[in-house]
Amino acid sequence: MSGKIMAINAGSSSLKFQLFAQPDERVICQGLIERIGMQDAVFTLRAGEQKWQQTLPIKDCREAALHLLNALVAHRILGSLAEICGVGHRVAHGGEAFSDSVVITQQVLEKIEQLGALAPLHNPVNAQAIRVFQQALPDAQAVAVFDTAFHQTLSDVHYLYPLPWRYYADLGIRRYGFHGTSHKYVSSLCAQRLGRPLESLRMISCHLGNGSSICAIHQGRSVNTSMGFTPQAGLMMGTRSGDIDPSILPYIQQTEGKSAQEINQLINNQSGLLGVSGISHDYRDVEQAAASGNPQAQLALKLFAERIRAVIGSYIVQLGGIDVLIFTGGIGENARNARQQICHQLGFLGIELDEEKNNTNQPFIQRAGSAVQIAVVNTNEELMIARDVVRVALNDPQPQPA
Repeated sequence: MSGKIMAINAGSSSLKFQLFAQPDERVICQGLIERIGMQDAVFTLRAGEQKWQQTLPIKDCREAALHLLNALVAHRILGSLAEICGVGHRVAHGGEAFSDSVVITQQVLEKIEQLGALAPLHNPVNAQAIRVFQQALPDAQAVAVFDTAFHQTLSDVHYLYPLPWRYYADLGIRRYGFHGTSHKYVSSLCAQRLGRPLESLRMISCHLGNGSSICAIHQGRSVNTSMGFTPQAGLMMGTRSGDIDPSILPYIQQTEGKSAQEINQLINNQSGLLGVSGISHDYRDVEQAAASGNPQAQLALKLFAERIRAVIGSYIVQLGGIDVLIFTGGIGENARNARQQICHQLGFLGIELDEEKNNTNQPFIQRAGSAVQIAVVNTNEELMIARDVVRVALNDPQPQPA
């Protein structure tokens, strides 16, 4: 098919987007609206060599989406909005209802809103963006692409928690996992670069950024992942603690008189790299402080790497070995020291890093003769979203990764 497809990634305070031309997947424009809800929201739009940036008050996602659509016509990126034939929306939580991307109907939209109880900062915003684009582009096909869908292939052994059964049966408390669109994209692209069938590979994908998760992939399917009922679980992250002894929480609550909301704020917004280092949630800032001799920053980096190594090791056991280790996300793609620390002393598992390749950010950074391929793959969730619009709504064969 030919036409223009918009990929929308709406968050609690930002809206990221890319507009693609089909069938060649050419990026027409891309950009970001940050600090939504503030008087000094920042709207950045790029088209080819041109760039526009504006600071203005944007109170909510609805205003952000309308401002974006108006800008596309005002800057003559589009002659009219009718040129957009499809819109793909990233939706944080699909629960157990959605195991794949789907065309958005009224019933689907209502279910997305109901699942807001599991992702209160994201699903309501995702639903709001969907409604705005449906009103502005009534003839465009709309598709929901779920962060959780890729992980619906987990077995009950890996998604259930050892709690009384009613908490799963009645409340849906289980491991859902996130970053599924990213893990699916990078694993498929990596297999293509290796020239091997995805179904033949045992892969571990490390999406490392301010939010981080690891996914064990066997025969192209997610079989385990580190995030759980919420994106708080699993690895140490920028501001999230990841897995800790749950009894710590009521202890702090009683000792310091904190409310449940304050405890949630503590583990989601005040912990991780920020909490341990006392410097920043940004890996680059912590790395700079560690290089200057800050002991807490040094410890934070060690903790970050060690917890990732522990999960990698457990997933290798589950997979019965490993063929490919993938690094992606802002840290995974750019922080060579993080990759080096994570791979340190894993040679006995066949994971042997080549320092020169790693320091120059080559696509594959393993030593010659290493049993395990170590890949650095730039993720592109917006491209994956656009491809799913084509695959699901427009009934075209799924494009191969480029």
